[in-house]
Amino acid sequence: MFLRNTGRASSVSNDEGQAVSTGEARANVLRLSGPCERWDERDADFIREILDLVGDKWSMLVIGALAVGDARYSDLDTTIPAISRRMLTLTLKRLQRSGLVDRTAYAEVPPRVEYSLTGLGSSLLSAIEPLAAWSAEQRTEIRRHQDAYDMSAPRSA
Repeated sequence: MFLRNTGRASSVSNDEGQAVSTGEARANVLRLSGPCERWDERDADFIREILDLVGDKWSMLVIGALAVGDARYSDLDTTIPAISRRMLTLTLKRLQRSGLVDRTAYAEVPPRVEYSLTGLGSSLLSAIEPLAAWSAEQRTEIRRHQDAYDMSAPRSA
C-alpha cells in the first residue's frame, strides 16, 4: 500500500492497484509499517499505558531517586524538588501498582516505611537512560526549534 501525491488530491492504491480511501490507507500504513508492526492493538494499548505511567511529570524523578538506593517517604519528599506530598503519594502508588516500586513497612516504633525499586523498576532504568542521554545532548537544538516556532506561531487572544 502506498500514498501518491498527484498535485491536486492524494490518490491511494493498494498493492493490487485498487483505489482505497486516504483514511484507510493511512491507517494501514501506520498499522503495518515501522518498528511497531509486530505489536497488535492490545500490545499498543498496553505500551501507551506504560509510557503514560513512566512519562508523567514525576515518575522518572522518583525512579531516579530510588536508583541510588532505598528511601523513606521523607527522603523522597526532600530529594525531589517541587513535588507535593499528595503527588508523591499518588506517584508511589502508581509505580507500586505496576510492580516498579516496592513498599516495605517495618514493625518498629516509630513505624518505618521504605521504598525501593523492584527488579522490574531497575530494568526500566536501562531502557530510559538512552532517552535521557539523548534529551540532554539535544537540549540546545530542541530549545532553538521551540523558540523559533514560538516566535513564528500566531498568538491567540
